[in-house]
Amino acid sequence: MPSFDIVSETDLQEVDNAVHQVIKEMGTRYDFKGSKSKVVRKDAEITLHADDDYKLEQVIEILKEKMVRRKVDIRVLDFGTVEPASGGMVRQVVTVRQGIEAELARRLVKQIKDAKLKVQTAIQGVELRVTGKKRDDLQEVIALLKADTSVEMPLQFTNFRE
Repeated sequence: MPSFDIVSETDLQEVDNAVHQVIKEMGTRYDFKGSKSKVVRKDAEITLHADDDYKLEQVIEILKEKMVRRKVDIRVLDFGTVEPASGGMVRQVVTVRQGIEAELARRLVKQIKDAKLKVQTAIQGVELRVTGKKRDDLQEVIALLKADTSVEMPLQFTNFRE
């Protein structure tokens, strides 16, 4: 039976490249001269340090711009709360989301079932497996999910098997 997987993956190497570009641009911009602002990436977390809220907003804008240029969807960025840090600075942790969260997975399964397509959908950890008898039914599921604009994460359709 034909099947495919619905996943939400982010290329962390491209995220790393974007962070390095942010650091490079911060070093050359006039408004960051003499600033202690910095960006640090560890695994799937990016920590932004800035002198004040205005500089933090500037760092966030630069980060978003560089992510888009590196073809990383900015919907994977989960911005935490702004916290005061030592020395009068502010800090914000940005998490790069990987995988489909359980609540979103249940919502996608319900949406596929409500479409009354002849497919079975199973949640497998952080991905969904869609199985059907006909390839056309699977393609309808892909078209349905691509047309849905309420999904707050980018979805990829992988592992298509006959």
